[in-house]
Amino acid sequence: MAERKPPGMGFESWIDKQVREAQERGEFDDLPLSGKPLPPSRPGDEYSWIREKLAREGESTDVLLPTPLLLRKELEKLPETLRDVRSEQAVRDVVHDLNERVKQWLRAPSGPNIPVALADPDTVVAEWRAARAQRMAAEQQVRAERAAEAARVAAEERAAAEEIRRNRGNPLSPYTWLTWWRRQLGRRADRTP
Repeated sequence: MAERKPPGMGFESWIDKQVREAQERGEFDDLPLSGKPLPPSRPGDEYSWIREKLAREGESTDVLLPTPLLLRKELEKLPETLRDVRSEQAVRDVVHDLNERVKQWLRAPSGPNIPVALADPDTVVAEWRAARAQRMAAEQQVRAERAAEAARVAAEERAAAEEIRRNRGNPLSPYTWLTWWRRQLGRRADRTP
């Protein structure tokens, strides 16, 4: 615990005295960032340290919002949240949990007075079904396009193989010339002592 300021001594001289004595004792030696410049800050951005702290903690800035705004953001992001849900009952469970949190806040509101409405489970389920049907149709179309591309590539490979097979007997085909040169080079290598 620091000692009390003696009466009659100014605060500035008392603080300077304490800093000087601490330096003499070596308390400022071997500090972790000793001799390094302070990190730059953007002018007019006094809250950058909050964003940096949240980034180090792995949190988003949403945790700083008041409860009603968080609930409204969750209601807006509900279709994205439900994108990977597989069953209708799971969708209803997610909506029920969100509605329970909204009801808890409505019973004892805190923070700014921002209106937050409950989500209608039947409407959410209908939207989820429509979005799921669209995704499934898009996935089927992608699968069909990939199958058509694979069939086209296979047909081209079969046509190329057929062309090679037909040209084997043709004396002017590139395949025939290539095999003739290989034979000639092989004979030449056999004759070399």
